[in-house]
Amino acid sequence: MARSAEPPDDDGWTEDADPESVARQILLDQLSVKARSRHELEDRLARRNVPEDVATRLLDRFEEVGLVDDEAFARAWVEGRQRSRGLARTALAVELRRKGVPDETAKTVLAEVDPGDEQEAARLLVRKRLRSMRGLDEQVAARRLVGMLARKGYSPGVAYAVVRAEVGELEQGTMGE
Repeated sequence: MARSAEPPDDDGWTEDADPESVARQILLDQLSVKARSRHELEDRLARRNVPEDVATRLLDRFEEVGLVDDEAFARAWVEGRQRSRGLARTALAVELRRKGVPDETAKTVLAEVDPGDEQEAARLLVRKRLRSMRGLDEQVAARRLVGMLARKGYSPGVAYAVVRAEVGELEQGTMGE
């Protein structure tokens, strides 16, 4: 039987349940599945009707001991999403904002992203997609590739430069087959 990515919504509330114990268990269950931002955890506790003062106290304590760390969460998120999806800083900033990571924390983490790595990720995305565009007109292929990079958060300047270079290499036959 496959395990669900989310713990069950049985919040453990009974008439004699201690709200702090229940909330602590909810937090531990959530963090055992994957790292989460403080905002995500606050939302989860609110949906489970944990009193706000209990939630704040527990989240503060979890931060003190390092179980909740938005900066570490943001770094791991950025690294994973860059590797798996090839996202640029702009798209990553949007995702971090959705996750409730404070803007200053997101700016700090995103400033650590090397522009060269970002451009290399764009090149890899274009090379991979070019393989399926062999029979297309060069302009159509270029337009589609630039659009793909734009959806992944790349600036127009980076997108056009990478596409122009990679399409040029393909035409010259210098790309590895």
